[in-house]
Amino acid sequence: MDHRQPPTPDTLILGIGNTLLSDEGAGVHLVQQLGRRQPPLPGVTLLDGGTLSFTLADAIASHAFLIVADAARMGAAPGTISLFEGDELERHLASARGSVHEVGLQDLLDISRLSGHFPRRRALIGIEPESLDWGEQPSPAVAESLPEAATQVAALVERWRQEEARSA
Repeated sequence: MDHRQPPTPDTLILGIGNTLLSDEGAGVHLVQQLGRRQPPLPGVTLLDGGTLSFTLADAIASHAFLIVADAARMGAAPGTISLFEGDELERHLASARGSVHEVGLQDLLDISRLSGHFPRRRALIGIEPESLDWGEQPSPAVAESLPEAATQVAALVERWRQEEARSA
């Protein structure tokens, strides 16, 4: 009998945001979109991180790769998708203004770094919000961007896996 543990999923996709505030929930809506993907992304854990909590530090630390999905004000047209990877993510978080989640995300990454279990690869996929008013559904512009954002996330996961395989 084989008593080995099954392999741990290597990528955590963490959707953050408040789904009661329309586009503020973009990250959670993106994770839900990815959850409906057929076939599902292998080796990927999808997690609704809500409005962030320090309890997410363990989930971050237990994965080699981390992709965070969130609404991100960048001054672009509503629904615009931006990818911040590696050092770009660190610079974006350092310069982010006015996002409670991005401040909390930096704290979670700092905890992970200090614990010695920092994800080797990190990225933020941000979607420019249109509305942060009360509402359980994203605005039309953000809703229309979700399938493309899901495609970009899947492509990033695959690219990271290929790069890791080449460097092994």
